[in-house]
Amino acid sequence: MVDKNPIREIKNGKIAILLHQGIIGKSGKTGLAFLRYSEASVVAAIDSQCAGQSLSELTGISRQVPIVASVAEALSYSPNILLIGIAPSGGVLPAEWLEEINQAIAAGLSVVNGLHTKLKPLIKIPLKDDRWIWDVRQEPQNVGAIASIKAADLNCLRVLTVGTDMSIGKMSTSLELHRAGLKRGLNSKFLATGQAGLMIAGDGIPLDAVRVDFAAGAVEQVVVEFGCDRDILHIEGQGSLLHPGSTATLPLLRGSQPTHLILVHRAGQQNIRNHPRVPIPPLSKVVELYEMVAAAAGAFVGAKVTAIALNTHHLDETAANLAIAETQAETGLPCTDPVRFGGDILLDAIAESSNIL
Repeated sequence: MVDKNPIREIKNGKIAILLHQGIIGKSGKTGLAFLRYSEASVVAAIDSQCAGQSLSELTGISRQVPIVASVAEALSYSPNILLIGIAPSGGVLPAEWLEEINQAIAAGLSVVNGLHTKLKPLIKIPLKDDRWIWDVRQEPQNVGAIASIKAADLNCLRVLTVGTDMSIGKMSTSLELHRAGLKRGLNSKFLATGQAGLMIAGDGIPLDAVRVDFAAGAVEQVVVEFGCDRDILHIEGQGSLLHPGSTATLPLLRGSQPTHLILVHRAGQQNIRNHPRVPIPPLSKVVELYEMVAAAAGAFVGAKVTAIALNTHHLDETAANLAIAETQAETGLPCTDPVRFGGDILLDAIAESSNIL
């Protein structure tokens, strides 16, 4: 049974992250984001591909966490929670992981699962006392209202990250903006809309688990709840209007009624990663697209793209600075890599376009 507040237990617990082939692969964003942004104690990362290597050298994340080859090895570090840290396409649990997850449960660990595959029906061994399984991607019980632009009546700034593709850094950008806001003394809030964000922050909704008819209403509900007494709300973006399989971006735009948009792009990327036939248009055209959809031809107040967050993780610092300068020249908008250089430039752009900050 899930504890009434698993987030509290995560914050106070000792975490082992299951990350096989995810530390230097393409599917480890959930675990790596947790390592970068969570304040919880992580005692081991489990990745048979990278066992024995330095996490900080491989990822640039400044945590001294050992990488081990298996759950059995991780148990020697006395974790009490196993967090599944991969986010493969489709959110399906690799079958070969189930045996290791069972080992963790048999050893008395709770499990945090952000995949679409539900763990509870698959686990046949009994949980030990006070242990739980949290299947994060579950539709909240109080979902059912249709959006009605209530968020537009809030006084707070509502900053939504939007992207040219999936898995390019929208959550990280929102978290970095939130960090920058807190440092300036703002009453800032990060609002999670995906599994990794929920594991880190606790508040929000697993948007891709919500029925599509109620998705915008679910966004509106949490934005109104958490934005009513804030200076600024940083809403984690999902998906992309350019991606042929994405359905999450439009409910976020409609439900949050954003006051500002931050466009996130991976430097040099020219096509949707898993759909090479779909090109990414020039960023100036993508800016126009998001602003047009946000305004819906004047039906809503809409929002402008205020700045560009450029993912330069794959570049050295010289190439990253060049890419940032080129993007700024191309779009005429402020640009930086917020993970690499912090979110201040982006927050400055929001402040300059607002009468609140």
